[in-house]
Amino acid sequence: MTQRIKVSQLPEFDAAEYLNNEEDVASYLTIVLEENDPALLAVALGDIARARGMAQVAKDSDIAREALYKALRPGSEPRFETISRVCAALGVRLVAQLLH
Repeated sequence: MTQRIKVSQLPEFDAAEYLNNEEDVASYLTIVLEENDPALLAVALGDIARARGMAQVAKDSDIAREALYKALRPGSEPRFETISRVCAALGVRLVAQLLH
């Protein structure tokens, strides 16, 4: 007989703990972008910013730390300018690719 586990019993997953190098960050963003979900992109950028240090990313993007947390939280809808500035601060850029 299989034991059922409730979702509430599962440990929390924090992607920031696994973003240890540039390749991990690039792979994570690529997978997220393939989902075509702006809210998921904001959360992913927040994960990367937390992995790198939110205060440093805020400084490098010239966005107040509190505003950055707010812009990159689940359910947020950050402006493209915010996404662009955060990407620049993280040392990544979003690239257009033809659909196959």
